[in-house]
Amino acid sequence: MNRSTPQIVLSNRLASRRLHRRPVRLTSSYLPPAVAQFPQSAPRILAGLPENVVRDAGMLELLAAEMRIAELEKALAEAREAALVDPLTGALNRRGFEQVCEREMARVARFGTRFCLVQIDLDDFKRLNDSFGHAVGDRALKYLVSRLRRSLRPSDVVARFGGEEFVVMLPDTAIDAALGVVRRFLQEFSSSNIPGTTQGMSFSAGVAMYCGAEDLDDVIQRADRAMYVAKRQGKRCVVAA
Repeated sequence: MNRSTPQIVLSNRLASRRLHRRPVRLTSSYLPPAVAQFPQSAPRILAGLPENVVRDAGMLELLAAEMRIAELEKALAEAREAALVDPLTGALNRRGFEQVCEREMARVARFGTRFCLVQIDLDDFKRLNDSFGHAVGDRALKYLVSRLRRSLRPSDVVARFGGEEFVVMLPDTAIDAALGVVRRFLQEFSSSNIPGTTQGMSFSAGVAMYCGAEDLDDVIQRADRAMYVAKRQGKRCVVAA
């Protein structure tokens, strides 16, 4: 037992020295090509590692691979989000909206619920662009989306289909309730001005209810036809399909 004691003490001293080595200062000479591709992230991740670990090329290659995977996953997530969101307003685009509606349609089939779609089109938007410029037009589009989000429930979904055309899904909402929601919002929105201007805006809207007996495109088309009826009735109004 006494003979082994010096070896134990010696081993502990060596381990202590290794653990308390100063972290190596990272330079390009320590970094293999795989890690050198990440000049910003590699030093942050590797700083503080003991010198013998940093010099281990195999470990560095592994860390570099992990960094590449993490950055790739982040890029893919951003790409997926960008593919479903309108870049100007932050609302869903048509593809993203259809994916959400498909899930809601499945819920309707399972639980017998219902939802309404609201087709919204800004009135005289072309004249606004021609008179005040596209910057003000873009501001009007973003303002509409921001006001919708403040006025609607968190479960309601706003999408931009293109130009000045928007669609809103109101889950668990019957047609009469949806008409009331949209008419109240129209009154609020049309009494305000586009930020940074004295110019007001209004919209025309059509509302259609989905109960499970048709395709999503059919509901969208019914809401769209109702919206055009609102346009023909003088704009700034809401019509049920």
